[in-house]
Amino acid sequence: MGTIASLIITILNIYSWLIIIYILMSWVPNARESGFGQMLGRIVEPYLEPFRKIIPPLGMIDISPIVAIIALRLAERGVVEIFKMLM
Repeated sequence: MGTIASLIITILNIYSWLIIIYILMSWVPNARESGFGQMLGRIVEPYLEPFRKIIPPLGMIDISPIVAIIALRLAERGVVEIFKMLM
């Protein structure tokens, strides 16, 4: 496929995992207030914020990160298809 496509896909996968780690940190008391949690929040929150504005929480459950990860996966598929067309 190409090194640029592989790099973009790898970055999208790493970002998806960062979102998952950030979500799981909400289950651990004070994890998001740690230095790592705050750094991760600065990386992940700007991407999650638009999804949170659009998708309201269902009770105490915030499903916007799930939709955000699905959007990243769709972007990944789009990158793959674009580079397939170019080759």
